[in-house]
Amino acid sequence: MENFIGGLSLKKYEDYINIFDALSHPVRIKIIGILSGGRQYVSELARLVNISRPLLYIHLKKLETAQLVTSSMEISGSGKAMKYYALQNFEIAVTKDLLFRLSEDIVIESPESG
Repeated sequence: MENFIGGLSLKKYEDYINIFDALSHPVRIKIIGILSGGRQYVSELARLVNISRPLLYIHLKKLETAQLVTSSMEISGSGKAMKYYALQNFEIAVTKDLLFRLSEDIVIESPESG
């Protein structure tokens, strides 16, 4: 089940689960909204979202795992390493057909009887 949506390469149901998980928190939706206006330096992004940088990195990791954002390191004029995040171009339509196709690859094991 290979699917390319914008910059995303979705090959298995786990790829979709990562996206659904990434979009399940309001802070991550806020981050996506901010990044839709253009890439941001991590310290500025933390200020805009109003959370600490360590907490921001936790949210950004989920967004990166889902392939929704990318990061890059740059060296400033003063020699300081600066990490930037940018939003990938994507469009996702969750339909009955998509969920049906995803469900076909999911195996739910019964709990063992004790």
